[in-house]
Amino acid sequence: MTMSASSLASKYVKASQRSISLLDQCRTMSQIKQMQSHLIVSATLLDPFAAGKIISFFAVSSNADLSHAYKLFLSLQHRTTFIWNTIIRAFVEKNENATALSLYKNMLHSGFLPNNYTFSFVLRACTENSSMGLASHAQAIKLGWESYDFVLNGLIHLYSNWSSMDAASKLFDVSTDRDVITWTALINGYVKSGQVKFARRLFDQMPERNAVSWSAMITGYVQIGMFREALELFNDMQLSGLRPNHAGIVGALTACAFLGALDHGRWIHAYVDRNGMELDRVLGTALVDMYAKCGCIEIACSVFDEMPYKDVFVFTSLISGLANHGRSSSAIELFARMQSEGVLPNGITLICVLSACSRMGLVEEGLRIFNCMSKVYGIEPGVQHYGCLVDLLGRAGLLEEAKKLVREMPMEPDSYVLGALLNSCRVHGDVELGKETVESLVERGLDHGGVHVLLSNMYASSNQWDWVVKVRKEMGAKKVRKVPGCSLIEIDGRVCEFIAGDMSYLLMEDIMLFLLGIDNHLKFLWLDDDNTNSNMTTY
Repeated sequence: MTMSASSLASKYVKASQRSISLLDQCRTMSQIKQMQSHLIVSATLLDPFAAGKIISFFAVSSNADLSHAYKLFLSLQHRTTFIWNTIIRAFVEKNENATALSLYKNMLHSGFLPNNYTFSFVLRACTENSSMGLASHAQAIKLGWESYDFVLNGLIHLYSNWSSMDAASKLFDVSTDRDVITWTALINGYVKSGQVKFARRLFDQMPERNAVSWSAMITGYVQIGMFREALELFNDMQLSGLRPNHAGIVGALTACAFLGALDHGRWIHAYVDRNGMELDRVLGTALVDMYAKCGCIEIACSVFDEMPYKDVFVFTSLISGLANHGRSSSAIELFARMQSEGVLPNGITLICVLSACSRMGLVEEGLRIFNCMSKVYGIEPGVQHYGCLVDLLGRAGLLEEAKKLVREMPMEPDSYVLGALLNSCRVHGDVELGKETVESLVERGLDHGGVHVLLSNMYASSNQWDWVVKVRKEMGAKKVRKVPGCSLIEIDGRVCEFIAGDMSYLLMEDIMLFLLGIDNHLKFLWLDDDNTNSNMTTY
């Protein structure tokens, strides 16, 4: 049961008005500690009003010292709802949700009733605790707080996090005072549950948007691979006059990386520098990844070196970039540096390093790293790690060892593993093992068009033309088609995609004429070079 104000006040000495005024003027940690000492000496620290101001300063100010605030909280004999709310909020903002919920339960057991502010903090702590979240929702209804803005936005956010979009949508519909936070919470929910069309429909209906709304939609497009749409939306955001936030910039850089939109990526990097944005681990990794995937590995290395703090993700991104640019020795050196700096690799890191070993033909080093995975790094090899090892052995011509590894794997081989073995058969001309591998792919339903074309080419290389005809006929009977190749180019910041065999482009005739001109010019240069070499030989 909650104590009345008069009975509570009789059990402690109230702080003076001057002390309260001085507390409001405190700006630094030393000032607030001096005031705390003064209140202890004057025996007025037990005044919940004064204590609440001190706890608030230590718990949620820019100079927060949560440990000190919590010790002071525990020492208080008399607490108020404000003090409970402050300490719960502090733990929620530190992502210590279990502690926050434990404090909430203690608050209820102490006889204090939660208010709308309490629920706004508690609901944020329930994202991974559905039973507590549902109980909190029920209690908010019982106490009449459900319809308050803070609480309703918190509930929409909570159900959206659980991907319970029907419940979130119903709460949104009953909301009479929707603000930008309400709209963004529901958009985020649809984005996280993969319903990007619904999210975009809501986004277009928003009466007002902020940077968080835009970045939520940009991130949604990136998550489902709609990179072009993500970049277009990022450009629209610029035109609207809003400055992109951290999440929006990272989303746009990710889109640039997948599209190869280097000009866009450079502009965003310049924006980051111009606005003095901190090159933290997330933003730094996005820039490194973008430059590496756009072919600028030197700039990627430069950004990496500028980063004050480096984690496993940025190391992995650059290791992958170096390996993909044919600099496998640098990738392996960076892996060694990563370990020397105390950064532990993850599964993706080891895939990148094994790929680098494969490209360099470092069989012993690759086997050593693979064998260290569980013992040294605590990572059990997955199917992709086995695929890298098969590729490593196959490229080195150790086809029997590669075949044995595929047979003895603790899991079923996938298209990556069997594809690596098939490619090795093609390189080393082992047609029989290639045929056996294709049959394994067919059994597992992994025989896409490229697999049959590869087998056909292997037969052609060994002059087994009857088998070539047979494979091609089987492809026709099964209606197997090779996926057409595509290429992307960036012109004036706009990404254009061309697909092999697609003649539907508006300016296709002009493009064909231009390509023909380039082809003729190259042939002329080749002939001219050939004649020059002939003349030099004559002399």
